[in-house]
Amino acid sequence: MAREIQTIGVMTSGGDAPGMNAAIRAVARACAYYNVKCVGFYRGFQGMIEGDHCVMSARSVRNIIGRGGTILKSARSEDFRTPEGRKKAAKCLKEIGVDAMVLIGGDGTFRGGEIFSKEYDIPVIGVPGTIDNDIAGTNYTIGYDTALNTVIESIDKIRDTASSHDRLFFIEVMGRDAGFIALNSGVGAGAEEILIPEEDLGLDRLLESLKRSKRSGKSSSIVVVSEGDKIGKNVYQLADYVTENLPDYDVRVTVLGHMQRGGSPSCFDRTLASRLCVKAVELLLDGEKNVMVGLLDNKIKTTSFEKGLQETHEINKELLRISDILST
Repeated sequence: MAREIQTIGVMTSGGDAPGMNAAIRAVARACAYYNVKCVGFYRGFQGMIEGDHCVMSARSVRNIIGRGGTILKSARSEDFRTPEGRKKAAKCLKEIGVDAMVLIGGDGTFRGGEIFSKEYDIPVIGVPGTIDNDIAGTNYTIGYDTALNTVIESIDKIRDTASSHDRLFFIEVMGRDAGFIALNSGVGAGAEEILIPEEDLGLDRLLESLKRSKRSGKSSSIVVVSEGDKIGKNVYQLADYVTENLPDYDVRVTVLGHMQRGGSPSCFDRTLASRLCVKAVELLLDGEKNVMVGLLDNKIKTTSFEKGLQETHEINKELLRISDILST
């Protein structure tokens, strides 16, 4: 082991995601395995600033691997965006004796960690935890698989109602800047149309697609809409537009909202969290810093914060083509 690290801190930041507790558990137990003290910080960076922490042993994280949310809570800290806030956080870590940090979260978490590490020479490893799956340097982020399964289950139930009443449902899913959830759940649930931020398909195409579905004999349709889709101001405006132009459709809107963040994590997310966080602890003990761990081609690999934050995780446009074919 290259660097003498005796205490590793862990925190969750940004939006919560299923599997974060599995990640916390993996950090605590990897620390116990390597005889390193583990300190958990509540409410992300804000907890670091305020010194709101607890010592985490292997036993203190028992029975949390299957729980949704995060036992360390999560928050977005405006104070940490300031030099004064980061100075307080560094002072807190020094007083507690924390030598390095594992940060579980998304791109905002990694940006904060990169700046903090450079300013105070504190080794930091990032672990991608977000349902949006929008982090470059990994094929999958913790929470994405569970969110997909939640959306699929919901759409399946809504389709029962759509079919029973000959209705058109617009179903809005999370994804302010990325359409991974909408695209993959739309294909998996057999949606007639999928609207995502990366592809502005336009209102004319949407109308033509729905007309084509009607002509083909479909009495009900599902349109999956990412919340960041650029076609309309919001999903309700889209529904109103279709109602005005296609009066034969009985249009309904369902916004799945924050239910996509909740629930017990899938086996995939539990395993992914475990793999990434054990590796994160080992990297810190080997002297690594300012990188995130990710899963690429089923292998754990590292990507520098700088590279990961500059690049974008692109959607699979082949799925859009497949969706067009299968919605015939």
